[in-house]
Amino acid sequence: MDKKLIAVDLDGTTLNKLSLISDKTKQVFKKAREAGHIISIATGRPYRNSKHYYDQLEMITPIINFNGALCHLPNEKNWENQYHKTVSRDIAIDMLDLKKDFDIQLIAAELLDSVYTDESFLPYPDFFPHGQKDVLKLSAANLKQSPTSVCVFTAQENQEQIINKIVQRYGNLVEVRTWGGSSPCLEIVSAGVQKALGVERVASAYGIKQQNVIAFGDEDNDYEMIQYAGNGVVMKNGIQALKDIANDMTEETNDNDGLALYLEKHLSL
Repeated sequence: MDKKLIAVDLDGTTLNKLSLISDKTKQVFKKAREAGHIISIATGRPYRNSKHYYDQLEMITPIINFNGALCHLPNEKNWENQYHKTVSRDIAIDMLDLKKDFDIQLIAAELLDSVYTDESFLPYPDFFPHGQKDVLKLSAANLKQSPTSVCVFTAQENQEQIINKIVQRYGNLVEVRTWGGSSPCLEIVSAGVQKALGVERVASAYGIKQQNVIAFGDEDNDYEMIQYAGNGVVMKNGIQALKDIANDMTEETNDNDGLALYLEKHLSL
């Protein structure tokens, strides 16, 4: 079997509804690596709250964060294939005006290793890995550089209106994606940024052809990655828009090891 690049989303895909990685998933990932395949995480999360999953899975391969705005090799700072794309600082500050018209729990400007927030709201338990004491206040006076992304945490029923407002205000300067599993989030990144950008970079770095890329996802922010992959696989619990374009679907959900069982069967692990 040709070497595969296996690109995996985290929330709703690799993680169960408790945001945990099952022992089954860890075992199958280990077997896949031993069989010569490359596994790369592609997530909307920043590296700071995906690092513990990267470590749990004993990974040494590149990771794609912020929905494709950052592609890097954590243990090799000068990896020649890494890239980092940012959103205008002015846009990030301007996002605070959204709270005048919409019910938004939190707006967070994400930098590579820090986060600026406008409230003390906690979207999910590991959002602040080192505790909220390290959080910086999001304001024009405090934010001095352009962030990697801006996250807007709000209920799903508000998302469409907010997306429309963002598109009206910033046009083609940004991309807006949804992610978060049990913590609905709109993530605003630089125009042209999406997970497929990172997956293509990783595939090129390892000399893996597009036809040998397998990608797993469940949400809107996985769309281009699923489209790009030679075998785009949507989770059984995934949204209908992905099911409409995916090459295949797992037989089980993320709560029942759907990803691991699919790999075990299709890679004969």
